[in-house]
Amino acid sequence: MNNLHGSNSMGGHPHGMMRRDDREITDRNEIDDIINSSKVMYLSLADNNTPFCVPVFYAYDGQYLYFHSAKAGSKIDILNKNNQVCFVISTQQDVIESDLACNFEAKHKTVIGTGLASFTESKEEKIAVLDKIVGLFTTKKFDYPDANLKSTLVVKIAIESVKGKKHGF
Repeated sequence: MNNLHGSNSMGGHPHGMMRRDDREITDRNEIDDIINSSKVMYLSLADNNTPFCVPVFYAYDGQYLYFHSAKAGSKIDILNKNNQVCFVISTQQDVIESDLACNFEAKHKTVIGTGLASFTESKEEKIAVLDKIVGLFTTKKFDYPDANLKSTLVVKIAIESVKGKKHGF
């Protein structure tokens, strides 16, 4: 990863500079804590001019994000044409109420980033990623039949830029 905010000309991130500096998370450990504290990542892809967003369970190893998929389907078709992705991970969502309707705000911690996706066929890497994802939900250990591993694709996202935001904490 280039740096905390990548190297885009719009303030270092494709989403530009944060309007409210007091809500920006700049500490990489805090960003990693948010990434590590969730189970669902919203993955955004682009098929020419058509956006596509899908929630996926994911694993994070401190450098790369991973998710698994069948070898066929919309997201894989799109990734084969355009491997640039955007992702959002958000935790602790709630509402900060107000006496004024237009002053309600979101309480949250959110990470948004971009990266390049690639596919891995390594049996060892697939098993390691699947173990991490399954480990989000149970302490049980599983064996993965070869037939299942052959029909499963693991997608690895090399993070290019990332930034965090929090409000209400």
